[in-house]
This record gives sequence, C-alpha cells and structure tokens, in this order.
Amino acid sequence: MSGMQSALTLIYPHQCILCDEMVEQGSGLCGPCWRDTPFVAGLVCDSCGTPLMGEGDDHVIHCDDCMSIPRRWHRGRAAIVYDGKGRRVVLSLKHGDRQDIVGPAAAWMLRAARPLITPNTLLVPVPLHWLRMLKRRFNQSALLATALGRAAGVQVSPRALQRARNTARQDGKSLDQRFANIADAIRPHFKYGALIEGRDILLVDDVMTTGATLSACTDACIAAGAARVDIVTLARVAKAS
Repeated sequence: MSGMQSALTLIYPHQCILCDEMVEQGSGLCGPCWRDTPFVAGLVCDSCGTPLMGEGDDHVIHCDDCMSIPRRWHRGRAAIVYDGKGRRVVLSLKHGDRQDIVGPAAAWMLRAARPLITPNTLLVPVPLHWLRMLKRRFNQSALLATALGRAAGVQVSPRALQRARNTARQDGKSLDQRFANIADAIRPHFKYGALIEGRDILLVDDVMTTGATLSACTDACIAAGAARVDIVTLARVAKAS
C-alpha cells in the first residue's frame, strides 16, 4: 500500500457496508455480517445459480423454476440469495445510493461467474430506460458490470443494449405479467449493439426474480449475433425450501 493510501486509510478507515464496523481490508463486510449474509455456495442450478440441496457432482442440475420456465440463455450464476442481509445489500445499492457496495459486490460476483468467463466474453448490463435513469441517476447493473469487468480483465459494453420502452415496475406482477411487461422493450443499441456479434455475452443484473428481463435481454443479444449468452446476478430470489 502506498503512503498516500495508508494515510487515507487512517483518516477514512474501511467500514463494513452493512453495519459500519471497522474492517481490516476493503472486503466489504465484518465477520458477523459476512456470516449472516446468504452467499451462494455448493451445489447450484446451472441456469440461474440458485442454491440446491445435495452435494456437487459432474451432472448439470436445474432448479424447479428453470425446469418449468424455458431459459433462452445458456448458464447462470448468482453471488448471494435475495433474503435477509442479502436483500439489504441489493436494496441499499439500488435505492439507497450506496455505490460503495459496488466494489465488494463485484468481487463476490466474480467468484460465482468465473466458470462462465472466456477470452471472448463481453459483459453487458441490463439497461435502464433514460427516464428512469434521470430519476435514479445511475444504472446499478452498469456499475456492477464495469467493476466486474475491471476485476476479471474483460471488456464491458454498458450501452450495448437499450430499453426502448419505459416499462412499468415488475414488482407485484405475476409471471405472465412480468414477461408481457418486458416483451419487445429491449433491443441492441443502434451503434454499440454491433459489439455483441460473435461474442460470448455475460449479462449482468443486480437481482433475478423470474428471469423475464434477462430473457428479453438474451433475445436482444441473440438478435445481434451473440455466439453465446450467459447471466450473472448479484442476487437470486430463491424459494423457501
């Protein structure tokens, strides 16, 4: 660590992103919050990354959701379960303007997404409509994708996809309503969408619920000539076992 960095650490010591306790390094969480955060580990669904019961083996396994809902993408992973402190992390980033969460979150996502990253990978975040961007002032998925790309050493295209229609919020909608709400709303950007052709696309989002938005993004990437599409999310909504 440089002298300047050491001085800044003394003045502004690293704090846990959930409870503000001091931590030794910029890893994001103190020991107790780390233990209480539902990180995804062990056996997971190969399509969405949700944790599954049992032990890992060489077989590809899918959760009930991914067996009943056709997935347009190839493989998927998630870093944490959207529950408890995992839910708090996502909401703090998305609605609490806590952009200090991005760095640690990207590191967690990289651990989950390593099996999906190839030399041909292009990271593409789920886009926001420009009206919602004006209101929120940032796209959390783009921030995560940029930090993930920096950590993984792969190219990122924050504008490869665009949301052509300002869709209603997905909260409270049924599965069919979610898919209908997002239908034909996402398309390749007229200029930057050309970067998708022939690439292994890794779509990046903050949270996956039904997968409707990620499906629409996958369709747009396929239309733009993607060689393959995978997904990684900070969190996955998982059904109670």
